[in-house]
Amino acid sequence: MAGSLQDTPSGARLHIGVFGAVNSGKSSFINAFTGQQVSIVASEPGTTTDPVGKAIEISPLGACVFTDTAGFYDNGALAGVRMEKTQLAAEKSDIAVMVVSAEREADDPLAEEIRLSRFFRKKNTPVLWVIGKTDLPCDAAALAARILEETGEEPVLVSAMTGEGMDLVKDALVRKMPEDFDARQITGSLVSKEDTVLLVMPQDIQAPKGRLILPQVQTIRELLDKQCIVMCVTTEQLTAALAALKEPPKLIVTDSQAFRFVYEHKPKESMLTSFSVLFAAYKGDLDYYMKSAGQIDRLGPGSRVLIAECCTHAPLTEDIGRVKIPRMLKKRYGESLSVTVVSGTDFPKDLSDYDLVIQCGACMFNRKYVLSRIQAAKMQQAPMTNYGVAIAYLTGILSQISTPLDK
Repeated sequence: MAGSLQDTPSGARLHIGVFGAVNSGKSSFINAFTGQQVSIVASEPGTTTDPVGKAIEISPLGACVFTDTAGFYDNGALAGVRMEKTQLAAEKSDIAVMVVSAEREADDPLAEEIRLSRFFRKKNTPVLWVIGKTDLPCDAAALAARILEETGEEPVLVSAMTGEGMDLVKDALVRKMPEDFDARQITGSLVSKEDTVLLVMPQDIQAPKGRLILPQVQTIRELLDKQCIVMCVTTEQLTAALAALKEPPKLIVTDSQAFRFVYEHKPKESMLTSFSVLFAAYKGDLDYYMKSAGQIDRLGPGSRVLIAECCTHAPLTEDIGRVKIPRMLKKRYGESLSVTVVSGTDFPKDLSDYDLVIQCGACMFNRKYVLSRIQAAKMQQAPMTNYGVAIAYLTGILSQISTPLDK
């Protein structure tokens, strides 16, 4: 996937999911809050059938993605499918906005809203309750008191028609924003100002012509922001680049596929890591990935491995997840080792069929969603590692690489 040095990738944005019953005013709320026509608005219940995401810059929140979801209490033929997609949107949300219509009857239970808010609480996802349509002749204050009593959360009263309360929503979202959201760095404390960093980036069949893949773009941008001295080369240029430098680079970041070659040719003084390993820490749980890598030694003929890609690109001849990692595993354990590949959000809920899960760098997903996958694996006691960590382990150099976890 290509990227731009100016654009904020979706996976690095604050994801705000908007949830609520059918016809509760979710779409109208998003359109009014963002000042854009993000979602279709109609009087018919169930107009929003699939989650609709909109990337937008909102001060002082910064780069966000607002996601409009299908409503609760949908009695349509595809209600089950729609709710599965709403659940997926919930797993990706850094902040959840629960919209309740002021028209709601006083004795109408908030069963689904309460259920989902409990799900968010377990995920440590902040929830902002919003009562919409307050321009209508309804007792919004009584509904607000009820929500406060049942959830302990004080809702914000808004009107998409008049714009009333939208500033209060913005203030509330700022307060709900996770404290460490902008604190994480791709390279962590591995490098600092004026350190020399050498990036080894093979331009093979998997590299889009004339562009760089997203992890490379994001890493370069962060290193420039840190005022590091950055040098980018292909694998073939590695030895020439090292010879051109007066001193060994502080850090070498390589594509995981070139791990062994770079390790064998790097100066002893230089730290070595890969883009995939960096993103394992940036987006996931590197410690769990590192511990789970030991499961590779416990595989054998007939073992079952799940390869989880995040993007949905067309498979290439030498695809790392579909071809190279399976080849490395089968070279060690034989052709009877079973490898299943899934892509995008097509991730199985039941992991009991697999002896090991190997996840990609997840540059296309936000950290909240990646952590939800890891949590599911931990709950099922399923070992889960990532491409870069697995390749480093298979090539025997995992203990020699540097990670953002290192002090």
